Amino acid sequence: MNLLVLGGTGFVGRTVIDHARARGHHITVLNRGHRPPPPGVTARTGDRTEPGGLTALGTGTWDLVVDTWSGTPRAVRDAATFLSGRAGHYTYVSSRSVYADTTDLPLTEQSPTVHATPDDTGDTDYARCKRGAEMAADHHFDGPVLHARAGLVLGPHEDVGRLPWWLHRLATGGPTLAPGPRDLGIQYIDARDLADFLLDAATDGRSGPYTVVSPEGHATMGDLLELGTAVTGGHAQLRWTDPEPILAAGVQPWTELPIWLPPGHLHDLLHRGDVSKALAAGLRVRPLRDTVADTWAWLRSLDGPPPQRPDRPRAGLDPVREAALLT
Repeated sequence: MNLLVLGGTGFVGRTVIDHARARGHHITVLNRGHRPPPPGVTARTGDRTEPGGLTALGTGTWDLVVDTWSGTPRAVRDAATFLSGRAGHYTYVSSRSVYADTTDLPLTEQSPTVHATPDDTGDTDYARCKRGAEMAADHHFDGPVLHARAGLVLGPHEDVGRLPWWLHRLATGGPTLAPGPRDLGIQYIDARDLADFLLDAATDGRSGPYTVVSPEGHATMGDLLELGTAVTGGHAQLRWTDPEPILAAGVQPWTELPIWLPPGHLHDLLHRGDVSKALAAGLRVRPLRDTVADTWAWLRSLDGPPPQRPDRPRAGLDPVREAALLT
């Protein structure tokens, strides 16, 4: 098939291209040219936030479009309008952040979403941007539109730094703060499993929202940190610590201790979602061990530090603060 990827040089877009190439698809990539395009693609350069930013696509036609945009919804609106009549299917990589804060759990695709508009020009509120972009694609593309509401995305080439930070910390070894409880469930999606789902669902012509993360019970914080310790050489001495002293010390969940959220409402919003719709549509989730081991192998193959998205805060806990908590 002819596939158009809007983006394609970051984390998820790059992984989609890798898997599409393995399937024999013909791939066109449109991005701003800040990073070199992956090999084996037809590269087009354009800034979607500027007038004429899509003209580099010319008059081409595509079977499938995958859009990974995270900023102002107007960029998705313009792309959906420009590609109407020239593409058969539009996939927007959205986020579970579009769901509104509600006490009606677990979240499903029918759960309420945050208030947003498809013509929003702002790009500071991530949840509203993602929801507005969903609406823009629905309103302005004249074919089937699929919204992949991905949760926590992990795996090789991660450019947010959550799992890479943990693996580097565990490789350093010594007494290591392990935020508990150990059996606290986590939901995530390996970018490679997300890519396969996107391509399969688009090929099948699926539309509408799909929550795309691992099912409940697939993994715990204990699984994550113990597997991480094993693959990085077994040097870390995990010190499982209750949430109360961690929070009392002012440590921020999710950012200073990536992936972890203490038991409670926010944890249940992000780590207890209903993914039965995506599973019924063919979502397959590889074992956590593969995600952890492959990410560590990728990190060790790099000549320098891993990539870091400029629009995301750097993850991780200061060693001095960790040592204070441990004592």
